[in-house]
Amino acid sequence: MPAPPYEKSVFINCPFDTAFEPLFHAIVLTVTALDFVPRCARETEGEADPRIFRIAKGLLQSKYSIHDLSRYQGEGAENLARFNMPLELGMALCIRYLGDTEQRVPGHKHNWLALVPPNFTHQRVISDLAGYDAPDHDQQPVTIIRRVASWLMKQPDYAEPVPTARAVFEAYPRFRERLEQKREEALGDLTWPAILNCADEVVAGMVL
Repeated sequence: MPAPPYEKSVFINCPFDTAFEPLFHAIVLTVTALDFVPRCARETEGEADPRIFRIAKGLLQSKYSIHDLSRYQGEGAENLARFNMPLELGMALCIRYLGDTEQRVPGHKHNWLALVPPNFTHQRVISDLAGYDAPDHDQQPVTIIRRVASWLMKQPDYAEPVPTARAVFEAYPRFRERLEQKREEALGDLTWPAILNCADEVVAGMVL
């Protein structure tokens, strides 16, 4: 299957666990509603290539990427923090400047958005982002939708007409309900194609 158009592809780098799932779905719906194409590591599940290769490939095929850095606390009995999100943000940062140093990709200027926890907490764990005005969020879908929609509307490949951020938020409960129906039909397994199909279905019913 051919990759979606580079100019419309948005690679999503965020936790995929149950606790973060409502926010992940909010990002997917917002990206879809604003006429971009969500991409993430889940799209290549089932392929034999290593996960890091599949992530790098998806980032290289996407003009845009969204990186959620709100999960910075340690987890489990050993209080270990996970560094997958900063790692993939670093990959996106390198890709952004690849076009400046390698003539084989002229004009490919990758742009990225980092979503961070409130109160500048991220600057204590990733101080090199101190000069970047990263939008924060409070772990609520409405905030995620507002942040992502606002950023996408500023990109050169954004084009109207598309639903407003309010319309996306109002459609979000329907999206979640449809996803749960798909999950039940699949005996608990919610695949990436099913998520995209539900997003397209919900967006098609939204009023511009």
